Amino acid sequence: LELSKIEPPFHRITYDEAVNRLQKEDLDIQWGEDFGFKEEKALAAEFGPLFVYAYPKEIKAFYCKAYTENPELVMSVDLLVPRIGELTTGGARIDDQEELMERIEEFGLREEDYDWYIDLRKYGSVPHTGFGLGIERLLAWMLRLESVMEAIPFPRTVRRFYP
Repeated sequence: LELSKIEPPFHRITYDEAVNRLQKEDLDIQWGEDFGFKEEKALAAEFGPLFVYAYPKEIKAFYCKAYTENPELVMSVDLLVPRIGELTTGGARIDDQEELMERIEEFGLREEDYDWYIDLRKYGSVPHTGFGLGIERLLAWMLRLESVMEAIPFPRTVRRFYP
């Protein structure tokens, strides 16, 4: 196995640009829909590793911070890589308690389920970001495996729920 050097910079395109590209490839995607594996794979095949950013707020987590200039879009980013699709998701988080409460209501979530999270904003917060990285996805990409399941020690499938 030979690991090749990753060459920066990765391409960066907005969600809008990504949807337009996919529609030109005759993939059945409409603005406001989240990407599935097929769409992620198509984008990564065209560009190589790339960041897609500025997603519609409806398809991302309730805690994603909206752009001031366009509150319908959130500061969320996905890193898509060939063969695997989404490798990581990240973005800016809402740091204002009122804004967080509005978003929880807008998403139809139960406030009591998020008391602890809301309480973090009660005495003030600082602008912050976060991301989640799938270790199995990273390994599958680096090792050029055909499926992420090959990097999971005890994968769950339709026929195998218990290790």
